[in-house]
Amino acid sequence: MPEFRTIDTGRAKLRAAVEGEGPLVVMVHGFPESWYSWRHQIGPIAQAGYQVAALDVRGYGGSDKPAEVSAYSMQELTGDVAGVAEAMAPGGKAILIGHDWGAPIVWNTALTRPDVISAVAGLSVPYSGVPKRPFTEIFTELFTSKGHFFYQAWFQEVGPPEAEAEADVRDFLRKFYYGIAGEAPDGSWPQKAHGASMLEGMVDPDPFPAWLTPEDLDYYVAEFEGSGFFGPISRYRNHERDFEWLQAFKDRKIEQPTLLIGGDRDPAFNGFGRIPDPAAMMREHVTDLRGAHVLPGVGHWTQQERPAEVTALLLDWLKGL
Repeated sequence: MPEFRTIDTGRAKLRAAVEGEGPLVVMVHGFPESWYSWRHQIGPIAQAGYQVAALDVRGYGGSDKPAEVSAYSMQELTGDVAGVAEAMAPGGKAILIGHDWGAPIVWNTALTRPDVISAVAGLSVPYSGVPKRPFTEIFTELFTSKGHFFYQAWFQEVGPPEAEAEADVRDFLRKFYYGIAGEAPDGSWPQKAHGASMLEGMVDPDPFPAWLTPEDLDYYVAEFEGSGFFGPISRYRNHERDFEWLQAFKDRKIEQPTLLIGGDRDPAFNGFGRIPDPAAMMREHVTDLRGAHVLPGVGHWTQQERPAEVTALLLDWLKGL
């Protein structure tokens, strides 16, 4: 079983679930999750001869929760991950695995800190290179300017999104998780007008898909009832800061061995329909893509929906490094 440790990154103190000995593998979760999203992978990878550290990203769970929106910029979060690598593998390098927002965090850590990162895998969100414009401009053009709802636009204003999520954490998580799960029928992530709230029109399934048990949901609910949603949602409020910071790296590619895993029912995997071939796009920005796997029937919660397959793919990639 993993043990909880507090890792001082020099920027923030992060809680990590740690297990095993050997080369360091750092796992970075997405929204709205926690270290717990890696519960199926930690043990097998540790048993294969690695030291696994599954983090709570700052703002989540047992990690620090700064009160400023700017504290959740990509520069700060990649600094945290690099700090974990330096603290836990001094003089060496870490292997990174990230899912959802954790994928851009690990891609950009590998890009900006190759001195401490030896390999990187991303689940759900492929690497699309240093941005040419802030993502706020893209979703404004594609959604907001046409009067359509987009969840990241809803997340921009501090206050209302947190209040909606925190009013009934269990309800929010059930609807959010189900809306982009592989089992959800088309329309579970509703099309609606700009100005609507996140939960309007979303479905609360009964029963919930078996990959998330009642006990699993209880754990997530307790974590978010303790942490709140300001930090997690503030990740979405830093697109302009992220764009400006990353321009200094626009001539770089990720040169470490990389791996991509996604699901064919995950809207984030193909950029909400904007990316016809995520692997081909990746190859424009990475030099050593070791695999690109698309799992049939899998939605957004890749490593939780299909744990055995994802674990096997990760172990095969790790053994080839």
